[in-house]
Amino acid sequence: MKFFLDTADLHEIEEAASWGALAGVTTNPSLYAKIGGKVSNFTEHIKRICSLVDGPVSAETVAMTRDEIIADGRKLAAIAPNVVVKIPTMVEGLAATRVLADEGIRVNMTLCFSAPQALLAARAGARYISPFVGRFDDISEDGLSQLQDVVSALENYDFTSSTARGERLEVIAASIRSAHHVTQAALMGCDIATVPFAVLKKMVQHPLTDRGLQAFLNDWKKVEASE
Repeated sequence: MKFFLDTADLHEIEEAASWGALAGVTTNPSLYAKIGGKVSNFTEHIKRICSLVDGPVSAETVAMTRDEIIADGRKLAAIAPNVVVKIPTMVEGLAATRVLADEGIRVNMTLCFSAPQALLAARAGARYISPFVGRFDDISEDGLSQLQDVVSALENYDFTSSTARGERLEVIAASIRSAHHVTQAALMGCDIATVPFAVLKKMVQHPLTDRGLQAFLNDWKKVEASE
């Protein structure tokens, strides 16, 4: 499994990249607003993220019609070679994805909540598909079972003839709220998990690791005291 960071915060990206396990970044309008982002600085901000990450960086369009999405997608893709255009799963988004994919522009189809949506996105040419997990949990439904349906359905077919550049379609487990979500996504064979920085930090932690480390340090102090 590859790990993407779901953020627009440059400090979080720099820190996560220093760990050596970061494969990409996903952003969206809400994450950019969260850091106080300005429209006038958006292009430079995405460019800065792309310089920090040796991997795909998803930048989302806010257009609603296919022609506007296509125009927006071309502008976003021109920011840096590793930009992936993030498009919501909707009719206009599917139409725009087909055009952009045919032009060699990679698309991450987001706000996906079902296997039928994912299958349509795959045939439309999406390079990545982002099923949401946590938002199902927010309405007391099982987001992991929905993710499993998407992964299982897409594994039945080869979509390389549809994607931009003939690359393999990959599923990104999105709206991740816990390390448990990551574990279950990995067990079902999901290609990527995009996680908030707080969840990424929790993934490193375990109480037995902390306990074992403290025991080693305490014992070493005894060794030092015996000199």
